Amino acid sequence: MLIKIGTRGSQLALWQAHFIAEILQKNDIQTEIIAIETKGDKILHKSLAKIGSKGVFTAELEEQLHNHTIDIAVHSAKDVQSELAEGLELIAFTEREIANDVVISFNKNARLSQFDSTYLVGTSSTRRVAMLRHYYPNVRTSDVRGNLQNRMKKLEKGDFDALILAYAGVKRMKFDQYIVEEMPLDTFTPAVGQGSIAIECSTDLALEKREAVRALVNHSLTETCLLAERAFLRTLQGGCSVPVFGLAQMLDNQLKINGGIISLNGKNMLREELLGNPSDAVQIGTQLAQTLIEAGADKILQEIKGTV
Repeated sequence: MLIKIGTRGSQLALWQAHFIAEILQKNDIQTEIIAIETKGDKILHKSLAKIGSKGVFTAELEEQLHNHTIDIAVHSAKDVQSELAEGLELIAFTEREIANDVVISFNKNARLSQFDSTYLVGTSSTRRVAMLRHYYPNVRTSDVRGNLQNRMKKLEKGDFDALILAYAGVKRMKFDQYIVEEMPLDTFTPAVGQGSIAIECSTDLALEKREAVRALVNHSLTETCLLAERAFLRTLQGGCSVPVFGLAQMLDNQLKINGGIISLNGKNMLREELLGNPSDAVQIGTQLAQTLIEAGADKILQEIKGTV
């Protein structure tokens, strides 16, 4: 059996594709990795919010799934839009890496709490910018796009005093020696799906291939958490341009999800938490979003969508 794996061409994306390929190869499945450039990779002079929030890093890969040029697409789970196009499905999520955001700096003593307006922090995430404005209002931010290696070069050049990134990517690219702070999950809550790798395929992929990938790659506890998170995001209609955050965790056989939304200026944050049976993951995520909407999240959403 040969499984063709589609991926973006960045070093981090290729690391993820090779990680999946190795799992399959250890079980006597042949693989071929096909790198595909996405809109998000081509347009680096604009922020993600201005490019558009749907399919920025996935649309071109999904087109190849429809065309059967590739069998599966490997994504960072946080990059996959909450509603997939007809004929596509997510069939596996890898075990989640540490989900935290981290601060990266060549200055080992750098701490956000000690930064003032003379310091500049680089990030391309509207969620991280909004959270910095909320928790660290003195910190200045600037958009930084491109792959992780190029961002690190800009940091080394002195364009920024620090970067805020996902721990998972930093670790996978072996830059973790530059971590100076790990942001707490209960306050600086990550993006939905952060830390896991998602596998997408066409609904008409050969059953033998689909079942093999799911059996070998999927981590059931992570999948349960991400089903709740993605239902939460889908109900709130969040995307790359909307600072929505959400994290589900398994605690004593219960599913706990903490999620919310924050205004672009960081002043208004709504956050709720729900606990429930893991078998009700989708309903729990949906209910959390509905609770937030009733508390005024829809007003924050309208304000954000009128700005970006």
